Amino acid sequence: MVPSGGPTEETINLLAALVQEGDTLIDGGNSMYKDSVRRAQALKEKGIALLDAGTSGGIWGLEIGYCLMVGGEEAVFQQVEPIFKTLAPENGYAHVGVSGAGHFVKMVHNGIEYALLQGYAEGFEIMNAKEAFNLDLQKIAHLWNQGSVIRSWLLELAEDAFKKDPHLSSVRGYVEDSGEGRWTVAEAIENDVPAPVITLSLLERFRSRQEESFGAKVIAALRNEFGGHGVKKK
Repeated sequence: MVPSGGPTEETINLLAALVQEGDTLIDGGNSMYKDSVRRAQALKEKGIALLDAGTSGGIWGLEIGYCLMVGGEEAVFQQVEPIFKTLAPENGYAHVGVSGAGHFVKMVHNGIEYALLQGYAEGFEIMNAKEAFNLDLQKIAHLWNQGSVIRSWLLELAEDAFKKDPHLSSVRGYVEDSGEGRWTVAEAIENDVPAPVITLSLLERFRSRQEESFGAKVIAALRNEFGGHGVKKK
C-alpha cells in the first residue's frame, strides 16, 4: 500500500525481483486500473500473480475493518482470501473481476464519494448562510441520520466535525484530490457516459484552491462593460 504511480511501480519491480514463481503480490493502494492490468500481465509472464485490491475505510478501517474490492484471477483470490477476511468487516470484501477490476471499482467508488461530499457541502453551506434562522448544523446532521433518506456515515462524520467546530472556522476551504476523481471523469468521457455531478464535484475542488478566480474577474469586467454593473476594486 504505497502511493500510486512511480512509488507503486518501483515497489512492484523491486518485489518481483525477490519473490518466487507461484507467489502473489497484492496492490492495496489506489493505482490506476490500466496500470494494474499492465502490471498483472507482465508479472504473469514471470509466474507471479498480482491482485489489485481497492481499499476503502480511511483511518476508521483500523477500528471497523476495510471494504476491499479485489481484482485478479479467482483461484489466486481464493488462495489468499483469509487475508481479506481478516482485514474486512462481515461481507466487506469481494472478488469483483479480472485484473484491474478491483482498482476500477475503487476508482468509481471515489468518484461517487466526490459527488456525495459536494452535495453535503452545498446543503450545509446554504443552511449556514441563512443567518436569520441561526441553525445548529450539528443538531441537523444528527437529526438527518435518524431515518432520513440522506442518512450516511459521512453525515455522522459531519456531525462530529460540527461538534468540534460549529462554524468550521479553523478549517481552510482548500480541497485536494488524490487522482481517482480525475480518472473517473476521464473514463466517463472515454465511454461516452454522462457524469455531470461527479465532473462538477471535481471541478469544485479545483476552484477551492484558488485564492481568487481569474474567471470571476473576467465575468465581473464583462458585466461592467456591457451593462455598467458595479465592479469591486481591490
